[in-house]
Amino acid sequence: MAGLIDIAVVDDDRMLLEGMRSWLAGQDRLRLVATAPTVGELLGGPGRAAGVVLLDLMLRDGSQPEANVRRVRESGSRVLVISTAADRSRVVAAVAAGADGYLTKDHALETLVEAVETVAAGGTAHSPELAFAWVGDTGPERPRLAPRERQVLRDYASGLTLKATARRAGITMNTAKHYLDQVKEKYRQVGRPACTKIELARRAREDGLTD
Repeated sequence: MAGLIDIAVVDDDRMLLEGMRSWLAGQDRLRLVATAPTVGELLGGPGRAAGVVLLDLMLRDGSQPEANVRRVRESGSRVLVISTAADRSRVVAAVAAGADGYLTKDHALETLVEAVETVAAGGTAHSPELAFAWVGDTGPERPRLAPRERQVLRDYASGLTLKATARRAGITMNTAKHYLDQVKEKYRQVGRPACTKIELARRAREDGLTD
């Protein structure tokens, strides 16, 4: 079927997994190819070929969210992290490690479908919980941007040209470019590359600077 997305789920909640299987049976856009209680078991079976992996934030095997995200991403799958509640520090760590989005499990199933499709297409699935986690974060993964750097990043990432960004800020284009270069360097230093406008827009969304 054209456009069919193969997904896998890593979660140690058996009731949730059964509910997921039942619900996905009625979906014509998503196909569940595997479930597993740990990342290791998923990658040792057919789940390693899934286009998108729904990964529970906290598993009972004691594994760290960021390590799980990296292992799944290294296998070639994209990652949508899910959990019962927003744990700010762990959400931030998971996204900084390469997760392509975050949702709490209380969202409507239609929201989950939309998020999976966004992630499968190469985008980032944002949610109010993710924005809240980034906005309140003070960890080392979040660069310390000066007010003018945040303003230039926010305007440029929202789609304005460099010239329009400079005009809105009341500065020259060269100065605006200097601020953007500073922003890029600060993101590089915390291990979150932002070399292109697309990457800058993604970082701005992740950090709650844009919608």
